Amino acid sequence: MNSLFLRNLAEHQQLMTVLHALDAEVAQAGQVLAKVLSQGGKIMFCGNGGSAADSQHLAAELTGRFIKDRRPLAAIALSTDTSALTCIANDYAFEQVFARQLIALARSGDALVAISTSGNSANVLRAVEAAKAAGVYTLGLLGRDGGQLLGLCDASIVVPHAVTARIQEAHILIGHTLCGLIEAELGLD
Repeated sequence: MNSLFLRNLAEHQQLMTVLHALDAEVAQAGQVLAKVLSQGGKIMFCGNGGSAADSQHLAAELTGRFIKDRRPLAAIALSTDTSALTCIANDYAFEQVFARQLIALARSGDALVAISTSGNSANVLRAVEAAKAAGVYTLGLLGRDGGQLLGLCDASIVVPHAVTARIQEAHILIGHTLCGLIEAELGLD
């Protein structure tokens, strides 16, 4: 019997072979996100658990650097302010932790990257609803069948797999690709 690592690796490799079908969606998303930044907007990210970590990781790639030393790009992960998260969850509801921050920080012309492996996270759904009301472009980075977020986001990239860990591995590959596309589109690569 194969080890757990080899089974996970085989599952990962199998998923990577079907991601070719996402090329056009990823390219289009990279262009839109670059346009948001080129026009003075910012990119906000949100997600829960591992997707919160991915949100922070991708925002850091933009505000810090990804491949080459270049100017910082306007990005923020809505999962990083623990005081805001706990205040909003306590005073309102956990479903509102991203939406209330988004309402405070977002302006028309910004973008929200909503990361959810299920596509059904209530707080991410509320954030997308708030973003749409504010004139913010919404990109879903989703898994499984896309869930409720698939029909709510302006555009979605869906990793068609049932295992959360594999979806998250694909999300970070896609996220890194978006960062590279943004740099290339802005002439910063």
